[in-house]
Amino acid sequence: MKKFWLGAFGVLFAINASAAVNGLAVKESKYGVNRTMERLEKALQAKGMTLFALINHSAEAEKVGMKMRPTQLLIFGNPKGGTRLMNAAPTVAIDLPMKAIVWQGPKGHVWLAYNTMEYLKTRHDIKGMGQLIGKLDGMLDTVTNQVVN
Repeated sequence: MKKFWLGAFGVLFAINASAAVNGLAVKESKYGVNRTMERLEKALQAKGMTLFALINHSAEAEKVGMKMRPTQLLIFGNPKGGTRLMNAAPTVAIDLPMKAIVWQGPKGHVWLAYNTMEYLKTRHDIKGMGQLIGKLDGMLDTVTNQVVN
């Protein structure tokens, strides 16, 4: 069964350059990992997002003598919006600030992924924040589409 789902997941990406699986929005980038991340940082800052941290997983793996395809994680958010969400559902703090990962797959393709806000709304049973969640999801979709194309 595991092979079936892995195969189905692969077919999904072969058919479509972007997808949402289990609340994860995944988009193929036409740029390399470093350039995609640079574009993402710039685009998020232009939208008023705070960049909290950039974690270069592959560089950290190299420090301990291990190899990993290029992989970087960006932690970002907006305390004004995030605080409203955490006040509505404190458990969402486990998923905030938001995160986006950019990595190079085994065939050299570069991918960008992030949790959708709609997924976080469902996961944490957030009530009364539909407008904010919709606005954030729309912004993330627009920004990431611009970043990868």
